[in-house]
Amino acid sequence: MRVLISGASISGPVLAYWLTRYGFDVTVVERAPQLRKTGGHAVDLFRPAMEISEKMGVLPQIEALATGTTRLTIHRHGIDRTTRIDVGKLVAAASDRHVEIMRDDLSEVYYGASRDDAEYLFGDSITAISPDGEVTFEHAAPRAFDIIVGADGLHSNVRRLTFGEHAERTQFLGGYLAVFSVPKELAREGESISHVRAGCLTLIYTAQPLDDARVVCLFRKDEELQYHYRDTLRQKEILRDATKGMHPQVDRWLEELDRTPSFYFDSITQLQLDTWSRGRVTLVGDAGYCPGPAVGGSTSLSVFGAYVLAGELAQARGDHARAFAEYERQLAEPVRRSRAVACTVAKRLVPRSKAGVWALTRGAQLYSALPTRLARAIANANTSGARAFDAMHYQDYANFVVR
Repeated sequence: MRVLISGASISGPVLAYWLTRYGFDVTVVERAPQLRKTGGHAVDLFRPAMEISEKMGVLPQIEALATGTTRLTIHRHGIDRTTRIDVGKLVAAASDRHVEIMRDDLSEVYYGASRDDAEYLFGDSITAISPDGEVTFEHAAPRAFDIIVGADGLHSNVRRLTFGEHAERTQFLGGYLAVFSVPKELAREGESISHVRAGCLTLIYTAQPLDDARVVCLFRKDEELQYHYRDTLRQKEILRDATKGMHPQVDRWLEELDRTPSFYFDSITQLQLDTWSRGRVTLVGDAGYCPGPAVGGSTSLSVFGAYVLAGELAQARGDHARAFAEYERQLAEPVRRSRAVACTVAKRLVPRSKAGVWALTRGAQLYSALPTRLARAIANANTSGARAFDAMHYQDYANFVVR
């Protein structure tokens, strides 16, 4: 059976790996002319995604590219005293098994695992999808596919083509995320430095695998801002306004905005489709159920979703209607939990008031000071909150092969 996947970031290559392993004929189309190396930010893989990566044989590569951040130093606006946090303790609250890795590095690892068995078409995109599986492209000749999968992110082209006016059912979670590159000497390996005030949080970090450092900015807005998602000049203007007057160190980071080689900006928005399949088409990862950038564990959810979708297609022997229904059934609870976590994190991560900033930093400091065994016991008791990602369960599809 012929499967077309749109998107070569995270879920697309993971899905391609498993589908080719089960005997499907897979093509991946990617708008970018080559594998994206846009700077990006650090992402988290929690236990289920790490186990799936282990099954793929790529976990050693992923662990070798871990950022290695172990310390967080927080500067509260207007307060001279700093707060130091043990990052490992905070991570233990979310997962028994975890790695932080740069998104681009993770994408490259998954691409490397799938490129020998799947066809990759770079520099092209889908322009139309017919009900019988005929697909037209911007550049390549039309082709027929049995199944089409959108793995093309929050601004999914496949979702727009398939769901039309219902494709943008989203909820704005009240904030924005920006990430950009700065010279490596502005940061310290192993330590993240953060400045926070009511309504805005900034931090910088680097890692041994990087030849630069990354600045992350999160800021609150009650209403959505008006800008085009590809208008970087307007986005940089918004970012400067949101961080104005925070601290001289932050000002130094922002001096790099006009010459940064990579810049990412987006609203923290949650996609809220009730279903992500229609006919021969389905969606995976952020294209179908993005819980919110940086707040909902979307990378782990993308890996998990890709694994389950491939397994269900194999188990159903390519019967897409049956496979899509079971895929959506199995993803319903993990997606619901991830959405709930994202809504909570979006509210708490960037407090609205000075009192909220104090509570955030003090809470992190107290948790960081707990003995490891006690911290883990407290975290294990909360499977609906911080432990939602470790609570995602899946089956082993190893015995299913489509001929």
